Amino acid sequence: MADHITIRPAGGTWVVRAGGAVLGESSDALELIEGDMAPVIYFPRSDIAMAFLDASDATSHCPYKGDAKYFNIVAKSGPIKDAAWTYETPSENVAQIKDYLAFYTSKVAVEQV
Repeated sequence: MADHITIRPAGGTWVVRAGGAVLGESSDALELIEGDMAPVIYFPRSDIAMAFLDASDATSHCPYKGDAKYFNIVAKSGPIKDAAWTYETPSENVAQIKDYLAFYTSKVAVEQV
């Protein structure tokens, strides 16, 4: 793993909410800490209501994690663009986040309950 990235169990139960709806709840979330950035909670896809997520055309590349694909959230108030991302084939150093999703906390609520 890159020296500046730490991945560990997030501990407790985590929930993600968007547009007034709970998109998922997990006791198996992971916390990824990269350098001095704020920790990011990654949820197993199996704990997320994927019916509320539509694949976006957006992508990005991280030299440490690999290529990310994004999702829009389908909400009653309208789509929340590029609110979630995943590394479908993450770099070997961060393989633990395969099949996990992370969410922008500026667009949705990610909370420990």
